[in-house]
Amino acid sequence: MKPHHRAIATALFAAALFGAATPLAKALLGAMPPFMVAGLFYLGSGAGLAVAMLVRRLSRLSRTADAPPDHAPLRLAELPWLAGAIAAGGVAGPALLMLGLVSTPAATSSLLLNLEGVLTALIAWLCFRENFDTQIALGMAAIVAGGVLLSWTGSGAHAAGSPGVAPGALFVAAACLCWAIDNNLTRKVSANDAMTIACIKGLVAGPVNLGVAFWLGAHWLDAARVAGAMAVGFTGYGVSLVLFVVALRDLGSARTGAYFSVAPLFGVALSLGIWPERPAVTFWLALALMAFGVWLHVRERHEHEHTHDMLDHTHRHRHDAHHQHDHDFDWDGTEPHTHAHRHLPLTHTHAHFPDVHHRHSH
Repeated sequence: MKPHHRAIATALFAAALFGAATPLAKALLGAMPPFMVAGLFYLGSGAGLAVAMLVRRLSRLSRTADAPPDHAPLRLAELPWLAGAIAAGGVAGPALLMLGLVSTPAATSSLLLNLEGVLTALIAWLCFRENFDTQIALGMAAIVAGGVLLSWTGSGAHAAGSPGVAPGALFVAAACLCWAIDNNLTRKVSANDAMTIACIKGLVAGPVNLGVAFWLGAHWLDAARVAGAMAVGFTGYGVSLVLFVVALRDLGSARTGAYFSVAPLFGVALSLGIWPERPAVTFWLALALMAFGVWLHVRERHEHEHTHDMLDHTHRHRHDAHHQHDHDFDWDGTEPHTHAHRHLPLTHTHAHFPDVHHRHSH
């Protein structure tokens, strides 16, 4: 499998895990306050990934005591980017989503989450100057149209009331904006260990959201429900985020966000299985618009002659076309591996995405 195909598959798997978590969160809201659900989801994510990192570390040490680290540690200059990502996506985003789920049908909420990919692409283009073409813009427009259709009261699966924008839908849209900011900030640290990034986010965001829940008067629940929420958080927020960061370093913010936009489709399938009902016609129209937008994103191809400037950085890599360098240490041929390396100037033409080596201007 080609590297970019592997990255696309990784992004789609991340989307499946995250999409499935949304209707499960809706089911848990009947028994838990929204901030407690958000807190337990991220605490489960952080704790589960911490255990996974420990197992990984012990496994590596059991193979050889002097093995080099699999990933470079986070640099001090990268910490503000990670802190911003945690505040936006780990604290504000899930809390707003939980508030929105209180009054919004799960299937509608799942489809509204497509807005995250659109907002991610807009921020990547306007603020971080990431390239995207007309096809991507058309796909984003289709997804936005579907989101607007779902946000209007009366267009959901069983919404009712006077015309106007549903407050719950606005909370879900605000959560998407927070995650879009998070995605673009996380891109700045995506060359580092994805598991470490996701673990830190969970261990910070979880206690913060739980603290808010208890401050608002929530009480601790029985162990079974707490364990269930943490398990959903580990897969839907933890493992999903690890896979998302891995895809992010290879595809860039806008493209990864586009592939991640299929998450609601998995959420819709699961939510309609949990709460069987007949959606309104506008629901299917919104679904068609969003599916068309995602299809346009998936079929995009970007190829042109480009120049790589000299670059020094550290990340996990293989000796592909962009990593033809010598080593200043004894190397046993193991790949992938991690070490500081230099990219010399290079001009060539091939299909590519705005990954960690292709963040050039056009």
